[in-house]
Amino acid sequence: MADEADDGDLIEDEGKLPVPREVAEAIRTLIRWSGDDPGREGLLDTPKRVARAWKEYCQGYGSDPSLYLSRTFEEVGGYDEVVLLKDIPFQSHCEHHMAPIVGKASIAYLPRDRVVGISKLARVLHGYARRLQVQERLTAEVADCIWDNLHPHGVAVVIEAQHGCMTSRGVRTPGVGMITSRMMGVFRDDNRSRKEVLSLMGY
Repeated sequence: MADEADDGDLIEDEGKLPVPREVAEAIRTLIRWSGDDPGREGLLDTPKRVARAWKEYCQGYGSDPSLYLSRTFEEVGGYDEVVLLKDIPFQSHCEHHMAPIVGKASIAYLPRDRVVGISKLARVLHGYARRLQVQERLTAEVADCIWDNLHPHGVAVVIEAQHGCMTSRGVRTPGVGMITSRMMGVFRDDNRSRKEVLSLMGY
């Protein structure tokens, strides 16, 4: 194979992310251990593809989601009700089996005196989702980030997802969704506010 002949520590393809040789070899070892031949034609470039895919899956490690909330706006025409971004699709990977977590999130906050661009809520979600995760921690991280940086009256985050570690292995039960939530501020302390935001989310 061409990359076997290279004496360097990196496997390089023009215009693509270099892959450390030890990473490619680890993937070959996994293919071999799984029962296939990493030297057969269809698998020759798989180690490089898998390595680059995982670098993309986990690109959240290279970002600070709080930075997405650093630019806020005061001119909101006196608006002082719930801001909600509903059913944001996301994909993550569980830290226990590295299997896909696929789901949607609804993120709401009750602004105090400033708002943030609505797309930034999705960016915060993806910043944390693109790491090895458990759904409970993902929910808490998103809510805490918004709470700590926007200082709103309240934050509500609800995540609903399916886990590949349950649907494709182990108990092998597809179609089962897991729901987690985190309520902060008025959404935690005031029952009426909590019911309102959950209703807006569709729960």
